[in-house]
Amino acid sequence: MVAETWSARELLNAGWSEADLAWEAAAERAAAAAAQDNYVLAKDEAGRALQLARTDFEPIDPRLGTSLANYGLCLSLLGHSGAVAPLFREALDVWRRADPWIARMDAPRIARSSLFHMRMEALHRDTYRARWQERWQEMADEAKARILALDAGHGAPGITGLESLARWRRERPAMLNDTRKLMAASFLLLAPEALTAED
Repeated sequence: MVAETWSARELLNAGWSEADLAWEAAAERAAAAAAQDNYVLAKDEAGRALQLARTDFEPIDPRLGTSLANYGLCLSLLGHSGAVAPLFREALDVWRRADPWIARMDAPRIARSSLFHMRMEALHRDTYRARWQERWQEMADEAKARILALDAGHGAPGITGLESLARWRRERPAMLNDTRKLMAASFLLLAPEALTAED
């Protein structure tokens, strides 16, 4: 995969900071290391992401919640299970308090193939944004369920990094926008899929 490069002007125009981009890169490196069962490196990268999130992001930013959960999972995989329960609880608390952060998100403007589609999006902006709000809430609900499953000790953490990384690389938006921040927080969360009632 080719590394992305963004100029300072592009970051500024998109409403991103260098910390936003650095967090995403560290979280992706943590997932890549976990996918290769290199939990020492995964812990180090998850620790970098956590430090950035604590320093540069709001306390209700879902990326902070993901950072806490990922760092806790990496500690657990390295045998330090005694220190992880508070991290998982704090991660879940951040995600539960993230609604105001999500409510401020801007719906992405997507390039359309026709003037008709562009006009329809402009005319029905509120509907378009409401649909995105539903999608964003689904991502947040999924992340909360996965952290709950992680805290309960469910799942197969050894394959979690691979699944997270594959999903992120498959679905990551090409543009720097609010949706990409939330998708990174949700998809780079190393917690396993939540178990359903049928499981």
